[in-house]
Amino acid sequence: MSEQHHVFSESERLLGVRYEIRGPLARRAYELEAEGADVLKLNIGNPGLFGFKTPESMRQAIVKNLSHSEAYCHQQGIFSAREAVVMQQQLRGIKDVTIDEVFMGNGVSELIDMTLRALLNNGDEVLIPSPDYPLWTAAVLLNGGKAVHYPCRFENAFVPTLEDIEKCITAKTKALVLINPNNPTGAVYPKSLLAGIGKLALKHGVTVFSDEIYDNILYDDATFVPMATEMRGGLCATFGGLSKVYRACGYRVGWVSFSGATASHKKYLQGVELLASLRLCSNVPGQWAVQTALGGVQSIVDLTRPGGRLYESRKTVIDEVEKREHLEVVSPKGAMYAFIRVKGVGSSFEDDKFAMKLLEEEHVLVAPGKSFHYPDSDSFRITILPQATKLKRLFRSIDKVLEHVL
Repeated sequence: MSEQHHVFSESERLLGVRYEIRGPLARRAYELEAEGADVLKLNIGNPGLFGFKTPESMRQAIVKNLSHSEAYCHQQGIFSAREAVVMQQQLRGIKDVTIDEVFMGNGVSELIDMTLRALLNNGDEVLIPSPDYPLWTAAVLLNGGKAVHYPCRFENAFVPTLEDIEKCITAKTKALVLINPNNPTGAVYPKSLLAGIGKLALKHGVTVFSDEIYDNILYDDATFVPMATEMRGGLCATFGGLSKVYRACGYRVGWVSFSGATASHKKYLQGVELLASLRLCSNVPGQWAVQTALGGVQSIVDLTRPGGRLYESRKTVIDEVEKREHLEVVSPKGAMYAFIRVKGVGSSFEDDKFAMKLLEEEHVLVAPGKSFHYPDSDSFRITILPQATKLKRLFRSIDKVLEHVL
């Protein structure tokens, strides 16, 4: 009797799910490294990879509390971490948040999945910016929803308009996602836009998910306005974490706080708590760093002001782009990325093929624009985390590849 061998394919839930930031290009980069190549990885905003250090006080907070970290904690997180988030939100003018509305997670990534899973039924629509951070689109699809992308155009400095957002709203729209300061473009949204979005959300009964993981990474005169301060009704979920501002990606600590009409959304919040309970709790040691991180002097300011490393790296990118006939960029106002466009090429330019050629020939890894559900094929994203010398190397490499592509 012959044995039957079953060949398993991927789940249908994965159809349409993309995450090219760590997709074929990244896999090829690992292969090149295994062959001995020195690859400049600009595909992910990973501060520790470029020598940025987590503040020592945060490390000490973890070390001193390790003996209290061996048991599961409350499903929503330890008290001191949640209370620190409450204090931050209240200082920002969001008065109706208590620890009951704060959930700690294994990074914002886990919380994006949990909050969408608790909200969505099959076919529900979620509005997401284009370009987006692709995890948002993936999480919507994986939880049975439909991702509807509203445009953030280069010509408008990647800031969306209320008209474009409202055109996307239908009877099936359940939620609206904002990423501010924005990944991948570095746009920082004005107060007037956020106030208008708050009114739209109330008008159409839409929940707002505001991804504010880069809230304190700002340049020049950019001002961050928390979305929750512009909600005059409805429910707002605000996401934050230690990964970017506090340079602690590996700690995997994020949080979401709910404000606004929490009383009328009690069943939904109970659903989020149920999902939090099913995973027992998030990483306990890392949570001890939250209170220390959110209190006192914010060291990120020294990095983002003139003379600071992030500021100067950003300036290098802007200056290098300006020197080049075929490149243009909207100067990032926040976050740690630049979304660069190749001018005048239209649909004849294939960003993924350009990125692969750049990797194979120059050992530089960037993320194609289509990785971010961007409709045009003429752009790519880099992180501005490397020091100026490496960024200048990047642009010399781009010049060489563009000579043969254009």
